[in-house]
Amino acid sequence: MTRLFGTDGVRGLANADLTAELALDLSVCAAHVLADRGEFAGHRPLAVVGRDTRISGQFLEAAVVAGLASAGVDVLLLGVLPTPGVAYMTDRLGADLGVMLSASHNPMPDNGIKFLARGGHKLDDAIEIAIERRMGEPWERPTGGSVGRVRTYETAVEEYAAHLESTISHPLVGLKVVLDCAEGAAHAAGPRALEDAGATVIAIHADPDGLNINDDCGSTHLGDLQKAVVEHGAHAGFALDGDADRCLAVDAEGNVVDGDQLLAILSLSLLEQGRLAKDTVVATVMSNLGFVQAMRAGGVGVRQTKVGDRYVLEAMKISGYNLGGEQSGHVILSDHATTGDGILTTLHVMERMATTGRSLADLASVMSRLPQVLLNVSGVDKSRADEDAVLAAAVAEEEAVLGERGRILLRPSGTEPIVRVMVEAPTEDEAEGVASRLAHVVRTQLSLP
Repeated sequence: MTRLFGTDGVRGLANADLTAELALDLSVCAAHVLADRGEFAGHRPLAVVGRDTRISGQFLEAAVVAGLASAGVDVLLLGVLPTPGVAYMTDRLGADLGVMLSASHNPMPDNGIKFLARGGHKLDDAIEIAIERRMGEPWERPTGGSVGRVRTYETAVEEYAAHLESTISHPLVGLKVVLDCAEGAAHAAGPRALEDAGATVIAIHADPDGLNINDDCGSTHLGDLQKAVVEHGAHAGFALDGDADRCLAVDAEGNVVDGDQLLAILSLSLLEQGRLAKDTVVATVMSNLGFVQAMRAGGVGVRQTKVGDRYVLEAMKISGYNLGGEQSGHVILSDHATTGDGILTTLHVMERMATTGRSLADLASVMSRLPQVLLNVSGVDKSRADEDAVLAAAVAEEEAVLGERGRILLRPSGTEPIVRVMVEAPTEDEAEGVASRLAHVVRTQLSLP
């Protein structure tokens, strides 16, 4: 059976791949699997449902609610809220299940469904597989008073923003920040949390209309943020993605500060405070070699995982680490959150600026990035990326030339139909040359029939 769940829930083109019928069936099956596991024993089951600003989220929300309520689950509608906000409210309200409707940084026509277990944690792979296996099965429907009730929860944004502000101990008074909300789920919670923390906030791309989420804005398009930071004379700028589970930054001069640099800043901050668990940070194989080198020089161990914040979080849970993240800007501060949180990351980086009196550029200079080129090759069969012998030989040949001066990472995307070719080398030209040659092999060897 073709897997429905990817590395970050179920995603697809809304109303084509991801239909109302599919959303309803998934919700029913999720309720059944959790019930069979005893998660609902002794009480009426409760789910919370949030979404980003895509117009398709409206009909998908209705379908998810219909599925859950028809399976006997009470539902609280959180409205538009970031993914980490839904995770927080799942825990705060003692819900048995959280549901977030978002395709994160994907274009507006896409959407997705992400299920969260009690406590706001991502579902285990085994539970997702069990949900898929229950799809389409006959079931006995509750009737009368046994069907679920549906209510709107009015104060989710306020409660989530208050939680975020409470995680820092030093006010951000005197700091001016530009926040790019990506016309997405954090357009209300993001500015509110930063203002409550004392910062002067200029919010851009914070007027969603259901169609403009991620449209030339947010963490995938930093141009407007760079201009705004310079124009307003801000100390820094931060860009969220559509569901605000990650962020990237720019310094006062408009230079990009990526997820590796943000993670480096927070790692050294926690280490200095004696709060970095086991003096180790969790990163992925996509992290720049410069990050790894800087952390080792600073006395911080680095544990690397497969790409995907779920794998970072998995390693953190298993080994008891409290900080992890990805170059893309997913940063998990598990003392305060169960998932990546772009607003939380912004607050804690700005707190570091406030407590040290150092600029973002100065803090980020702890690491030097090795030139890195990432090419996304579309229109290929990504399932064969790890099996093709010709491709493997081409990678081995390029690796032999690079030696210890750089590295190559070739992997299929977990959320999109593409193969990513990442190359690090001493110079940009060399990295681009290797990446271009390997991308050509990918296109040739993995072309679709």
